[in-house]
Amino acid sequence: MITRSLFISHNSLVCEESAVMSSSQGSSPLPKSSGGRGTSDGLFRKPREPSTASRHYRPPRSLPDVCPKEPTGDGRGLCDGPSVVADQHRWTVYNSKVNLPAALNDPRLAKRESDFFTKTWGLDFAETEVMPSFYLPNITREHFSSYLQETAQREKIHERCKNICPNKDDLSVPTITNNHDKARAELEQVPKIFMRPEFVLNDPATFNAVLPWSHFSIAGSKNNRDVASSRLLQEKLSHYLDVVEVSIARQISLRSEAFFHAMSSQHELQDRLRETANAVAKLRARTTAIDRVMCRGPLRVLRDALTRDNCVKLHNKLKLMAAVHQTQPTVQLLLSTSEFVGALELIATTKEVLQQELQGIHSFRHLGSQLCEMERLIDKMMVADFSTYAQSDLNRPCEEDAQVLEKDRLQSLVFGLLRQRKLDFLDIYSEEMNHAAKNLVRQSVLKSVSQINETDANTIKLHEQMRLMTFQRWFDLLLDIFENFVLFLKRIKVTLSVIRNVVLEVLDSSQRSRLAEATLAINHSDSRANEDEEEEESGSVRSGEAELAYLTHEGLFISDALNEAEQRAGASTQTQSRAQVRLEACGSDSASATTESSSSREHNSNTTSSLPIGGAGAISEDVMPSDLELGQVANNIQELLYKASDVSHDRCAKVLMTRAKDGSLERLSSSEFVCLSQAVESFVKDTEELCGRRSVSLRGALQSQAHRFVQRFHEERKNKLSLLLDNERWKQADVPAEFQDLVDSIADGRISLPERKLTGSEDRKPSEFLCVDGQKYAVVGTVLLLIRMFLEYCQCVNDIPSITTDILTRLADLLKHFNSRSCQLVLGAGALQVVGLKTITTRNLALASRCLQLVVYYIPVIRAHFETRLQPKQYSILRHFDHITKDYNDHISEISAKLVAIMESMFEKALSKYEVKAPMPSACLRNVCKQIAKMHEAIFELLPEEQSQMLFLRINASFKLQLKRQLGRLGVINDGGPQYGLVMVDVAFYSENVQALRSLEHLDLNMPEIWEQKR
Repeated sequence: MITRSLFISHNSLVCEESAVMSSSQGSSPLPKSSGGRGTSDGLFRKPREPSTASRHYRPPRSLPDVCPKEPTGDGRGLCDGPSVVADQHRWTVYNSKVNLPAALNDPRLAKRESDFFTKTWGLDFAETEVMPSFYLPNITREHFSSYLQETAQREKIHERCKNICPNKDDLSVPTITNNHDKARAELEQVPKIFMRPEFVLNDPATFNAVLPWSHFSIAGSKNNRDVASSRLLQEKLSHYLDVVEVSIARQISLRSEAFFHAMSSQHELQDRLRETANAVAKLRARTTAIDRVMCRGPLRVLRDALTRDNCVKLHNKLKLMAAVHQTQPTVQLLLSTSEFVGALELIATTKEVLQQELQGIHSFRHLGSQLCEMERLIDKMMVADFSTYAQSDLNRPCEEDAQVLEKDRLQSLVFGLLRQRKLDFLDIYSEEMNHAAKNLVRQSVLKSVSQINETDANTIKLHEQMRLMTFQRWFDLLLDIFENFVLFLKRIKVTLSVIRNVVLEVLDSSQRSRLAEATLAINHSDSRANEDEEEEESGSVRSGEAELAYLTHEGLFISDALNEAEQRAGASTQTQSRAQVRLEACGSDSASATTESSSSREHNSNTTSSLPIGGAGAISEDVMPSDLELGQVANNIQELLYKASDVSHDRCAKVLMTRAKDGSLERLSSSEFVCLSQAVESFVKDTEELCGRRSVSLRGALQSQAHRFVQRFHEERKNKLSLLLDNERWKQADVPAEFQDLVDSIADGRISLPERKLTGSEDRKPSEFLCVDGQKYAVVGTVLLLIRMFLEYCQCVNDIPSITTDILTRLADLLKHFNSRSCQLVLGAGALQVVGLKTITTRNLALASRCLQLVVYYIPVIRAHFETRLQPKQYSILRHFDHITKDYNDHISEISAKLVAIMESMFEKALSKYEVKAPMPSACLRNVCKQIAKMHEAIFELLPEEQSQMLFLRINASFKLQLKRQLGRLGVINDGGPQYGLVMVDVAFYSENVQALRSLEHLDLNMPEIWEQKR
């Protein structure tokens, strides 16, 4: 609140000062105010506008206006706010410094003042000190020193004006204020419509507003009232005119001194201008004399020197024009010998000379367009020549080697095409490469077909003739095509390597030239900096030939000017002579190089090096492709080599698919298809080594045929296995020596079919058992052939690795088929109807079990073999073998359970008639022992000893269970009675007979289990 009150007080003082200053606007010197704030500091202050000063006074009310449509000049709007002049001695709310609640509740006072409620409310009501603000600096007189220095000159002018126009000291501030109020009151009587800028009596609205015709009668009658109204209107207008004239006269009287002072100053200014004009006339006369005596002669000498320089330049231009005139015949001579690079260099040099040295020559106005047309013609000729070269290179006979054809010609063509930015020449080579690949296959087929006498090449198409070939002849044709394509790719590779070397040389040259330009630019900038420093030190000014005409009093002599002009003329002449020499050298070098196409690039480098400073860089940047484009061309060359490999594989795949269209490849034998697969793999490997990329089209075609071959291969073996099983009588077969050798080779780690039969195997006799890892396996003939079959599958994987997964699934299917079909025939008794067996004997069951055990033995071997051919991500497919092993083991367990079930049914039938009575041993037990002996005889040679013991332990457990039930039914217990003794005689007989069998001597029968345990 205190700060706000101080701010309001400060504003009140500023308003008071401005009001006093505005009251004195009629005169230049301001009167001193009674408060001491006027012009006591001696500074001139700009008077405020009348509108600013007029709003602080309360003017008298004006009389009612004669114009009813014009608003009256009511002054209430001007005196609604506080007035500093009228209310400066009256206290207002703006003078408040302290609020009453803060004064009453001041905690810093120990006790209240006794006169608190008797003091006068005001500035001194509370004893407070306003702390200086930390954000406002301490203002001293030094802060106004710069302002006082700037206004010192204006203050002097102001003091001088005060002397010229003396101050009206007799006029006090109240007098000025009263006169101002009176003049303002009089002016406010005048309606405001007359003061508007747009006041025009031609406007009907304005005219009706000034002359209110509504006060006069209608129909032109002149009565006393109308006469009085018109007289009153005329007096009002005259009064307004008098008021305005008096105000204008007052303003003129106030400024009369300044007006007369301005008139006197104008006369003085005219006198000074007259003296200045006389001085200028004298100076011009002296300058004219100096020009006549000292400048005209030297300038004439300089003009003659420049004329001589122009003549020398003209002579050089004419010699240069003569050299340019010989460009077209030289270009035609170069084109006649197919020297495209030299012709392009000559055209480029000529175009550069035309643009730089001979620009604007009328006789050469059509030469530029002619050169451009010739350049376009050369572009077409180079493209056609490159296409011809590609045809001749790619369609060479296969008897030739893989060397580059006309290497110099190829390098010249590639350099010319790069120089002309014809970067699509690789597309031309690609198209010719496709045509050449087709022709290569066609020629190979025609050559092979021509050797067949029984075919008519005119009536049968080529693809049909290929299908009519035998496999061996077609396979020889395919090998011939593979060999031709390998040679074809070698030629393409060496050709593209030459093109790539040219591109890399151009790229390296461009980088070296750019580096040289950068070094030259740095050196040039350094030399220019040194020259600028020397010029600054010497103080010389070189601003052109026109400045040489001016001489200083220190003596810039004419000899120096002439020397500089001669140096510039010599530099220009040297530039023209270099251009002429360059044209002549380009023409002569190109003409002499027509028989040496290998020198084209050297000629280009010589021509570039003979250019003036910056010429080589200009040609390199404007003519040759950029580094990015050259890098893209180099990448396209590598991609073109990849494309050549893909094209070769595509054509070979088409030959392969043409042969396979009628299904002939599916009917190949395993050895034939393996030969085909190996040939394709060899070709793929050769092309990958040449081109650095593995194409997939031929491999994919072979893969599709391999799938069909595997499908047919599997169907044949599966059908063969089904036929073997359907004709199998499940009797033990003799094992030929070759099968024993085959199993031995598997044990040695060779999981493949032997290439040929071993000598001496036919002389050896077959054996009864198949020895595998020290164990004897009694097998049927089908299992021996099954072993050979899965070895054939493994051999296919060795020969054709790409079909590993497919072969694995097919082999798994074959093993599942053997398991399921054998189960149907033996356990399911299907052999009774299929083969015509009378019954499925225990020997049949034991033999089937042993065959299944042999297959289970080889499943891990097969799994390990396939695992080495699979990728780690393909190992999940090996789970098929785990499922097959489980199925086989379940089948073996079912056969064992079937054997036990056969004996159990026999025990149940025999023991159901068992009676405990003499003679002993009983006939029932004799029959049981006889059946056990027969079963032992049937399976003893088929199953190993451990399996026989385990089987008879289960049979013994079944016998004890059935005997125990029968004894329970008979009521015989372990009481030591006669019946117990008879039963023990039978049990002893049973135990002796069972333990008398081979390999069952130490079998623990545990016969006491037949008795019920006593509780």
